[in-house]
Amino acid sequence: MGYVDVNSVSYGLPDGRVLLDEISFRVGEGAKAALIGANGSGKTTLLRIIAGDLTAHGGAVSRGGSLGVMRQFIAREGDQVRDLLLSVMDPRIRRAAAAVDTAEAALESGTDTKAQMAYAAALADWGDAGGYDAEVLWDVCTTEALGVPFDRCRQRAVDSLSGGEQKRLVLEALLRGPDQVLLLDEPDNYLDVPGKRWLEDRLLETPKTVLYISHDRELLARTAKSVITVELGAAGNTSWVHPGGFDTYHRARTERFERFDEMRNRWDEERAKLRALVQMYKQKASYNSDMASRYRSARTRLGRFESMGPPPAQPRQQHLAMRLRGGRTGKRTVICADLELTGLMKPFDLEIRFGDRVAVLGSNGSGKSHFLRLLAAGGSAPEPEHEPVGDLPVEPVSHRGAARLGARVRPGWFAQVHGRPDLTGRTLVSILHRGDERREGLPREEASRVLARYELAAAAEQEFDSLSGGQQARFQILLLELGGTTLLLLDEPTDNLDLVSAEALQHALRGFEGTVLAVTHDRWFARDFDRFLVFGSDGTAYESPEPVWDEKRVVRRRG
Repeated sequence: MGYVDVNSVSYGLPDGRVLLDEISFRVGEGAKAALIGANGSGKTTLLRIIAGDLTAHGGAVSRGGSLGVMRQFIAREGDQVRDLLLSVMDPRIRRAAAAVDTAEAALESGTDTKAQMAYAAALADWGDAGGYDAEVLWDVCTTEALGVPFDRCRQRAVDSLSGGEQKRLVLEALLRGPDQVLLLDEPDNYLDVPGKRWLEDRLLETPKTVLYISHDRELLARTAKSVITVELGAAGNTSWVHPGGFDTYHRARTERFERFDEMRNRWDEERAKLRALVQMYKQKASYNSDMASRYRSARTRLGRFESMGPPPAQPRQQHLAMRLRGGRTGKRTVICADLELTGLMKPFDLEIRFGDRVAVLGSNGSGKSHFLRLLAAGGSAPEPEHEPVGDLPVEPVSHRGAARLGARVRPGWFAQVHGRPDLTGRTLVSILHRGDERREGLPREEASRVLARYELAAAAEQEFDSLSGGQQARFQILLLELGGTTLLLLDEPTDNLDLVSAEALQHALRGFEGTVLAVTHDRWFARDFDRFLVFGSDGTAYESPEPVWDEKRVVRRRG
């Protein structure tokens, strides 16, 4: 029987602030529950507490059934495919695997009988722990996720796999494995739409109990049977459980906030009545001694009422004001003539005009990000006016043919991977204060106001690399706003954004005076685009009047 029971869990940060304040909820047997909330609100911290990676400072967590965990960052530098699969297995299997590795190393350095016996014992323990059964499972997982059996890819470096392949491989292992309870931290990130649909189908089919963090609104709408929100609070973030699906979530949340307002209004009205009553009896008691007892009684009622305190404070809602302004450019913004992305896409022609909203669709590994990176560098032969906004270095893209940018087109690139060496080790307020070649520095007070518009004021003195993925994404969008870009090149911009931030970005793009190209697997986000450039599984690029989500991976030779 698999379940998760979180009872009044609290957690404080090293600086003394309370991050989580008495979080409580239950995920019953076989339930599929989504955990949502603002970027940086503590969702991943809460999952780590449930998984046992962190110790809560108050409250308790109980679980029924064995636990499988997909953490936010699933691979370590230098990992091989076998290491990645082992990382989500039972600790007993991990220990047995480590013992086999140690015994193998000893056997290779010498052939004495003691080393041979130790190796034989390690193999026996591996079998007793279920290692051989795990290898059978892994063979199915690698065949499904990577298209090759386990024995052919066990030593492949994990960093040679795309982010989507890594996620799919771990999800295969967890969903096919023996664990009864799964904790999944953003399992859909880096998955293309066929991969997301596969995940949705598997979540609907599995009898396992699943608690997952996701910002994908289509996935939430299809799979969540209850929605747990980590709500922002001045004295620590709290939780609210909506017992229905995502389709009824927004209405229920609106009604919840309306009830907060109504309860507070009633409390204020009642206190005003009691205070008026006390004042009236006080005046009467001053000239009529018979009213003294009534005055004392009214004062007692008011004191008792106020001592109970007002109703719970309404959780703070996020208010983001992204102001992507843009500017006028030439009528033709991007012109591609016989453009071939070497080893990725066959030659294609494309013309994008000022004001177009173009979604670039296709499977992982098809070359979409390479295409955006080529434009981010200014195209094939960039003029000085086409130099990218910001200091993020843009690696060259091997290609034939030509990609040119039009007059007054200044590209601003939002990279899919948020690693920013140019920002590492610097606080947000110092980055804004200093400026760069394209962006004027801001006085610290103005920088703080700008950060507040992006819900980043509390993180002003934090270093960029210490932020959550969603906070980093919001800050990069802010830099594009301040840099004066007229061509937005967005590579998976909503992957790490919370729901409010994603909706704020969509609103900002509608008012942006310029051209937008966005690589996306976000079906909800893509609804706002009017042109669709599809990178097909046959290596051709073509336009479609509607989104195309079922293109398979481009067939290429694999090891």
